[in-house]
Amino acid sequence: MSGSAPRLAPGTLRDIGPLVAGFARVAGRVQGTEPPAVFLTLGRHRRLFWGWLHFAGRLMPGGRLSRRESELVILRVAARRGSAYELTQHRRLGRRAGLGADQVEAIERIDAPGGVRAVGFSARELVLLRVADELVETRDLGGDTWTEVERHFDERERIEVLMLAAHYDMLATVLHTLRVAPDRPRR
Repeated sequence: MSGSAPRLAPGTLRDIGPLVAGFARVAGRVQGTEPPAVFLTLGRHRRLFWGWLHFAGRLMPGGRLSRRESELVILRVAARRGSAYELTQHRRLGRRAGLGADQVEAIERIDAPGGVRAVGFSARELVLLRVADELVETRDLGGDTWTEVERHFDERERIEVLMLAAHYDMLATVLHTLRVAPDRPRR
């Protein structure tokens, strides 16, 4: 995908309307980037965009998982999917949520969660890494993994973990297919 032109260019004010454009501009300022291309591109379908944004916001930042836990899942899914856009976006967000640089680097290594114990992940966080790996790879969780999920998460959190990982897997597909380029830092 590197160097590929977007299949749908980020929308102009006329394409996305003033509400999406204003939201994207504010989001870019908060994140220290240009207005996020994910919003400018998906905003071309305004009705779907607002529904998607509401859903995504219920998962993160409005979910039951901590911000750190959500970012851990998102980064792992992005790494497993090779999503340059999501990795670029969520490295910064993960650091803000309390993940150290060494932890972000460990999350991005695809060599399985066993190698990440040395960088200070809790047992609960290691389960999240395992869940993200299995869901991306098999679209299911094995019995042993599910037992660990039950041990560490309540019923609502279990649903949320699955929805969060699946959502970012879906988003990685959309961003890759549309060739959405990572956002540049704001000047």
